[in-house]
Amino acid sequence: MKAKRILGIAGSVLAVAVAIGCLYLNTLMPIITGYAAKNLASAVFISGRNPAEVEALDLHFSFIKFDKNKVDYQNKTVTSRFLWAKATAAYRDGYGVTLLRGKDRQAFLEKPYPLSPDTAYTDYLPAGDSALTARLAPVARALVDEHAYNGHPFAFVVLHKGAVVAERYGAGITPGTQLLSWSMGKSFTNALAGIMAGDGLVDIHAPLEIPQWQGDGRKAITLSDLMQMQSGLQWNENYGNRSDVNLMLHREADMGLYALSKPLEHDPGTFWYYSSGSTNIVMRYLRGKFPSDEAFLHYLRERLFAPLAISNPHFEPDMSGTPVGSSYLYATARDYARFGQLFLDDGCVQGRRILPEGWVDYTVTPASASEGKYGAFFWLNLGGACPDAPQDMFSCQGHDGQVIYIIPSKELVVVILGYSPKPDRVIDFNGVLRDILSQLDQA
Repeated sequence: MKAKRILGIAGSVLAVAVAIGCLYLNTLMPIITGYAAKNLASAVFISGRNPAEVEALDLHFSFIKFDKNKVDYQNKTVTSRFLWAKATAAYRDGYGVTLLRGKDRQAFLEKPYPLSPDTAYTDYLPAGDSALTARLAPVARALVDEHAYNGHPFAFVVLHKGAVVAERYGAGITPGTQLLSWSMGKSFTNALAGIMAGDGLVDIHAPLEIPQWQGDGRKAITLSDLMQMQSGLQWNENYGNRSDVNLMLHREADMGLYALSKPLEHDPGTFWYYSSGSTNIVMRYLRGKFPSDEAFLHYLRERLFAPLAISNPHFEPDMSGTPVGSSYLYATARDYARFGQLFLDDGCVQGRRILPEGWVDYTVTPASASEGKYGAFFWLNLGGACPDAPQDMFSCQGHDGQVIYIIPSKELVVVILGYSPKPDRVIDFNGVLRDILSQLDQA
């Protein structure tokens, strides 16, 4: 009888443990299925990549590698299933891909893109010094073809003095292939905020007056606090679990609203913590300065993308219609290079001022609590993250190893795109920069 009682208790404990495990797994389902559906759909319908190759490289980790994915080319959707759960992401012309969450999905899918397709802009990047190009060719081959610096880069572009001195693409990738920014999109959100500040549409140092914040200490938060990652809002940016960033990107219909609902943990401006939620609050706030999505998208294209000759980019929106500023921009390697050159040239393009005077200086001013590693939606090298690169370098950095390095003292912009996630497959970026600089110094 005693043995039976022990077995009964053990069975009950096991049943409870299984039930708790299933409940927790159920909370992960939007992330497991949503990540696969969204990223596979964008890779297929925007980047034109082969689904099997995406599954084998980009999606081959954790539970996500067990998803069963169905690509519907006719309706331009991807549905991903895992156990009892599924998620669907849909491509719309002009917008890109959105993970379908919440209500009114059909109305969302049927909404026409408000802007006509751009005519092809003139790519104003000239060819640079041929001798330097020849010296950098082995670096380009080693990086992209041989993976000698680790990781899996798809595209590599180097500008020196505004001219192309290195350019190389991996198998299946061309100069016209649009590739994912991940968190490099935050830096584009910075540029949009700067343009709007220059036009008098926002004041980055004034409290935002968001209605949900007026009853507590959040009412003091400014755009600058958010861009410097010092809002003080509660946030968990851990990509490996059921964190705020994962729930926001894969469960929420209005990502900025989810992020701004977080309580205050620190006084604004006093504590640094990296938060993708902060960027989506900023983008949502900027969108709110316009009467419609159409007006906002027109402004974004005409004031930021068109001057940079970025033709038909996809800054993908969530279900609310707001572009996901933290993560979801698709553009070409040369597009990202021209964006880096914009900041290298103090916010000007071919002599035309795009960003207001002083904006780049503001961008690279260290956030007070960041210990010199972060400015305003840009990373800084003041702390020596890349010890072989100059300290004046600043950069846009994406979650899976996408980078735009901007080095004013060397008149240099370096773009590397691909799938090189931390920790095991990350590229030796310091080594790449060291080898580029060593060739530059021979000039």
